[in-house]
Amino acid sequence: MAKSDVFIGSLDQGTTSTRFIIYDHDAKAIGSHQVEFTQFYPEAGWVEHDPVEILESARICMTKAIEKAAADGHSVEKGLKAIGITNQRETTVIWSKSTGAPLHNAIVWMDVRTSSICRRLEKELEGGRTHFVETCGLPISTYFSALKVLWLFENVEKVKKAVESGDALFGTIDSWLIWNLTGGIDGGQHVTDVSNASRTMLMNLKTLDWDKTTLKELGIPSGILPKIVSNSEIIGKVTEGWPITGIPIAGCLGDQHAAMVGQACRKGEAKSTYGTGAFILLNTGDQMINSTHGLLSTVAFKLGPNAPTNYALEGSIAIAGAAVQWLRDGLGLIGRASEIEKLASEVDSTGGVYFVPAFNGLFAPWWRDDARGVCIGITRFTNKAHIARAVLESMCFQVKDVLDSMHKDASEVESKEKFLLRVDGGATVNNLLMQIQADILGNPVVRPADIETTALGAAYAAGLAVGVWKEEEIFSSGERMKIATTFNPILEEEKRKKKVESWCKAVSRTFDLADLSL
Repeated sequence: MAKSDVFIGSLDQGTTSTRFIIYDHDAKAIGSHQVEFTQFYPEAGWVEHDPVEILESARICMTKAIEKAAADGHSVEKGLKAIGITNQRETTVIWSKSTGAPLHNAIVWMDVRTSSICRRLEKELEGGRTHFVETCGLPISTYFSALKVLWLFENVEKVKKAVESGDALFGTIDSWLIWNLTGGIDGGQHVTDVSNASRTMLMNLKTLDWDKTTLKELGIPSGILPKIVSNSEIIGKVTEGWPITGIPIAGCLGDQHAAMVGQACRKGEAKSTYGTGAFILLNTGDQMINSTHGLLSTVAFKLGPNAPTNYALEGSIAIAGAAVQWLRDGLGLIGRASEIEKLASEVDSTGGVYFVPAFNGLFAPWWRDDARGVCIGITRFTNKAHIARAVLESMCFQVKDVLDSMHKDASEVESKEKFLLRVDGGATVNNLLMQIQADILGNPVVRPADIETTALGAAYAAGLAVGVWKEEEIFSSGERMKIATTFNPILEEEKRKKKVESWCKAVSRTFDLADLSL
């Protein structure tokens, strides 16, 4: 079969939408489709998804992407060699092993309903918030899956009964997808990969297996947990009833880890992905670094069962693109998310306005679930364009906060390119946002020609497992860098410093604003 007839599929299941992208041997997208799905907000700070709706969105995307590729003359059904999966991390599902039905809506990564459980554990466990850091690299936080599992155990009777009877299965969205794609109640594979497992608070970062002591302390039975596999290996084949029956699932990574592979981040190189949230990861190679500046230690990727494990430092930002959606859906200042660039460009500054989108608290490097959003510096001069520009700036300031912490934690492993930030994700099409980011950092920002590096990374992992690509091809980024767009800072240093100082003051105003009576 000619290289032109070889294809790899990538199922990219994100926080607000699902996509299926088909790549040819040159890693060029030749067919894709995207579907948004429902966001449920049952209470203030709570966010849920319907797991069944997510499955249906995946089915639609696969079907439509194949149809689009076929319309352009590509015989995808004959040439598709494997698919990779990448997903929103930490989002938690518990379902029935016997019926396949979810026992509750998925609790989304940004949901803060577990804050009381966090406070309880901090009081009960030695070391408080950092009790599990040495084992899993993560603080006790509403962010991670283990606490969501505990909430479901304690608050949903169907979950409690299913766990007690041995009928419950837990998984993040990758596990839910793979189990259903490979047969569901008829022999579905119950697995997760090392990157998603590293975000549960339950995996030992050194052994890459579920930590027995942690499970015992939290009261989580090992029988509900999936098997942990690498990011690049054949997991199983898609069963009948799906548009790609018989195709191997050969790659699986959490979305931010997939973006690292898609950006070809070697040891000492960092990337920032701008989506619903923003996530900055620095590849620390085989060295696991415990942060002292508010960051997380995590697995970067492990590209094969016998491949070395790359670790990373991560700074997670809860609200980035979601703030633009709020301007659109909550305030009605824009009709479409893409309109924010034009609106924000109507002014050359925010007019002294600072917006901190602590809607559900603040993640790295602050870790304040008592924080709530603020918009300050408003005068009679302020108009909606100033607000729009302040929203864009808020993304960039948050990224700077994380990178500053990253430089302090990992100066010994950073490459000479540490002042060059690789960016990806849907929001990076906004040229104004990218220029603001370069100005606030005071350093260049590089955007690849293909900004959908999350989907690309999952495709690379799958293609690597079935021999479509070799690792040296994936990490040879020279040609890709030539066609990338670089944004260089133009803001004067004194103005940049002043803006950063004002931003830090604005962040401090968000603390202890959560209304616990809600």
